[in-house]
Amino acid sequence: MKTIKFLLFGLLILTSFSITAQDKTFEVEVTGEGEPILLFSGFTCTGDVWEATVAELSKDYECHVFTFAGFGDVPAIEKPWLPKIKEGVVNYISEKELDNAVLVGHSLGGALALWMAVDGNSYKELIIVDALPSTGALMMPDYKSEYMVYDSPYNKQLLAMHDTDFEAMAEQMANSMTKEQSNQERIKDWMIQADRETYVYGYTDLLKLDLREDLAKINAPVTILAATEPYGLEMAKSTYDLQYKALTKYTIEFANGSSHFIMYDQPQWFIENLKNALNN
Repeated sequence: MKTIKFLLFGLLILTSFSITAQDKTFEVEVTGEGEPILLFSGFTCTGDVWEATVAELSKDYECHVFTFAGFGDVPAIEKPWLPKIKEGVVNYISEKELDNAVLVGHSLGGALALWMAVDGNSYKELIIVDALPSTGALMMPDYKSEYMVYDSPYNKQLLAMHDTDFEAMAEQMANSMTKEQSNQERIKDWMIQADRETYVYGYTDLLKLDLREDLAKINAPVTILAATEPYGLEMAKSTYDLQYKALTKYTIEFANGSSHFIMYDQPQWFIENLKNALNN
């Protein structure tokens, strides 16, 4: 097994090297050998969210684990954040000749993988972990993409929020995303560590993204691993059926009783279903 970290500034550092795109939209850690798998983390998360996953997959695959700009210790970039992230990842794939890679994305990372695939790029397979083609439509009954703008009262409130209040908000959100307290703390810490403007404007970019109709353009096989909490299995099935109805063929498995971070709440189920998707 090999673990590689490097910086892409036109030079290689021969010790344990780290990879950052030239426009600094992300950092990548590459571990293992074999067919390439690209792993995209959820909003505010670092690549550490995939630690247990990579420990398993890197035995047979070359895992490219991304941490996006503004998250962890990766410096922030200017908005529009998400379009620049997508452009940087697509360029990385082209430079590294990873066109037939498997894309695995959780939450925001799953939406990113879908967006890349609808643009007609060639990928071997998509594995989408508790992610939707339109997060905004889930959250707002009268949703329209054009309603999502940077200069909004809510965004101004978040930008001006005192650190203590922001931490309390982050704690409440993290507690609903996974069941074990240590994992809740980890998720909360990632939210707090994230660059505040990236948190605000990057999430606006995600809410603005609406891929529901464009899913029909995806040619790669798609497997969805979905959580059922907090609303239960029937509501989860209804939501996924509605959001993915333009995708002509996909496989979906529900982690019954799991919250948003399936890899934390049901790690054995997650690894088994991930491997099944790769093997099939």
